[in-house]
Amino acid sequence: MAQMRRPTMTDVAREVGVTAKTVSRVLNDDGPVAIETRERVMEAVRKLGYQPNLMARNMRVGARDAAIGLVIPEMGNPFFGMVAGGIESVVRARGLTLIVGSSSETADLEQSLIATFLARRVSALMVVPSATSDHRHLRTERVAGLPIVFLDRPAVGLTADCVVSANREGARAGVAHLIAHGHRRIGFIGDLPATLYTRRERFQGYRDALDHAGLPFDRALVETGHDQEAAQAAALRLLSLPVPPTALFAGNNLASMGAVLALSRSGRKDVALVGFDDLPLAECLDPPLTVVAQDPVGMGVAAAELMLSRLDGDKSKARRALVPTRLLIRGSGEVPASR
Repeated sequence: MAQMRRPTMTDVAREVGVTAKTVSRVLNDDGPVAIETRERVMEAVRKLGYQPNLMARNMRVGARDAAIGLVIPEMGNPFFGMVAGGIESVVRARGLTLIVGSSSETADLEQSLIATFLARRVSALMVVPSATSDHRHLRTERVAGLPIVFLDRPAVGLTADCVVSANREGARAGVAHLIAHGHRRIGFIGDLPATLYTRRERFQGYRDALDHAGLPFDRALVETGHDQEAAQAAALRLLSLPVPPTALFAGNNLASMGAVLALSRSGRKDVALVGFDDLPLAECLDPPLTVVAQDPVGMGVAAAELMLSRLDGDKSKARRALVPTRLLIRGSGEVPASR
């Protein structure tokens, strides 16, 4: 039996009835090609399943380093580590190296890292934006054809590909779950600043669930805390209100950790808790933590595949991919309202 081989540029050229040079021009966007011919070439690429050898192309033209630059806000946050792992699992198979840098959630450092990656002439750029970023400075690179994909949060001031979680829908499901267990006063602990995309979407999901249940919104039940310590303090402030909440919804994994510590150290087992994003050993807590689980690995895989499609010649309009969340029922979100 003849061994199956990968289709080549020559195969694509033969399928269309053009030269390999014409196919190369289309795939590399290098030189004039009639629109009809370009469309026929791309159709043949899809039909044959042809994938350009990125390493060979980079070595041939000397244009780009065979690396992908990834900017994340925090190295210590397990969520972003899993996102990076998902990306690497895809790009490694194509001979690309993933280079990661942390912006420490600051726009200046994010822009500096991006400049460093661009100076290295990476093949593509992937960015989890910091809270105060503006990405208009990337318009020239975007127009020039550099694949740029944003993760977890969309770009600001730039139309570009992005892959995000179903933040609003997930938060709505988590808060609705608390309402279904009799809770009418539900505290919200969110991230800073209030304009941060993920915080804004999850807060809107919180509001949606209250509205759907006909419950009033009480600003006194909304607190912020960017890190674990601040979230713990925020939870304690909510619990010390004259009429405290009977349940808490934590807007991210660090807020969940802070809320768990606040409930534990105050000896409160009568307050329900649902967190957005899963935690390591969440099932070992007492009670085990109910969460709206994201899929960070799936997010990384989706972003990497989108990026590779751009490297392979996809010139379609910027796309936005929404990665679903799941409600994992474990115990803490099922504590019934006591009053």
